[in-house]
Amino acid sequence: MKRLASRRQFLLAAGGAAAGLGLASVLQVKPARATPAAMQEAIRKVVGPARVDTGKVKLELPPLVENGNVVPLAVSVESPMTEADHVRAIHVFTEKNPLPDVVSCRLGPRAGRAGVATRIRLTDTQTVVAICELSDGSFWSGSADVVVTLAACLEDG
Repeated sequence: MKRLASRRQFLLAAGGAAAGLGLASVLQVKPARATPAAMQEAIRKVVGPARVDTGKVKLELPPLVENGNVVPLAVSVESPMTEADHVRAIHVFTEKNPLPDVVSCRLGPRAGRAGVATRIRLTDTQTVVAICELSDGSFWSGSADVVVTLAACLEDG
């Protein structure tokens, strides 16, 4: 019986140590809050040196949300979705979430319509930006401001 108890103690201690090391490494890798500059850098990684024009992208978010854990988001783009003229990708960025690049969706002419809908988490009141890439290589954007009364994505530090 004594050997079984010491084996259990060893496994509990090893598991606790591994979990503690894993949690510590995760907390060290990601900042607790991003900045508008981090969002701009994430956008530059997607678009490169290309110019991003305003228009064609409709971003739908409620202007005021009670709970930042479940925020409905819909993005649609004016496009005929033909082989010659279609949306290649839709990207969504936030300026204050720990990870500013929230979602990227690849589309093609067979998608039928250029739009996506999902739910996202928002850490605070902020601006959300959607950027689409068209088949001609151009980039278009739309943005929306959201007031969050109960934040999500919080890390204690």
